[in-house]
Amino acid sequence: MSGHSCGWPLDDGAACAVPVDAPGQRCGVHRRVEVLAKAAAAHATSHRRPLPAEPPPLADEDAAAIFATLDRHEVAYVVIGGMAAAMWGSDLPRTTDADITPAKDEENLHRLAAALGELRARLRVDGVPEGVAAPLDAETLASRSVLTLVTDHGPLDLSFVPEGTAGYEELASRASRLTVGHHAGVPVADLADVIASKEAAGRAKDLRQLPSLRRLLARLRRPTT
Repeated sequence: MSGHSCGWPLDDGAACAVPVDAPGQRCGVHRRVEVLAKAAAAHATSHRRPLPAEPPPLADEDAAAIFATLDRHEVAYVVIGGMAAAMWGSDLPRTTDADITPAKDEENLHRLAAALGELRARLRVDGVPEGVAAPLDAETLASRSVLTLVTDHGPLDLSFVPEGTAGYEELASRASRLTVGHHAGVPVADLADVIASKEAAGRAKDLRQLPSLRRLLARLRRPTT
């Protein structure tokens, strides 16, 4: 007898006591188990997807280029969400995309499709930084309520009826014309509408932003003396 045992840990906390010839050697059964376990671990490591990198904030010049293209094609739209908050002067971390609510009448959808073509818009898909090409004609746009896209100037999200709103007509009636980067006259949703939409959406990220946005709204509405 060699005096050595397999030593493979068993489910009951004990160790396998089958005799083996050398220290660290496994018995026949647990040698196969060890090989299979190592193979499974190697497979899991090779197929483990890396965590996606945090996208950078959307630069003012890229936002300006997106809005300039929409304006050049005479698209009726209103900026909403984090981009709208930033344009009102929010001190929250900069948003990584531009969010808009376009008008959904047929003529506007044709203009929007042309603008998206110029921007080389593609569907935004996790794990595919360059996006996926897909038809973005007026008919396709009419069938969707939300679209997340990537363009040559950064991410662009379309939300035709944001949470807590009735859509473009309501938002446009209270929108203001603001400036981002070098581009002036961008239609931006009223900050109160941005807040109402985030309240209605109820996402954890949106709820965390509400106190800061409410303080900003109070400052904006404070009478000047």
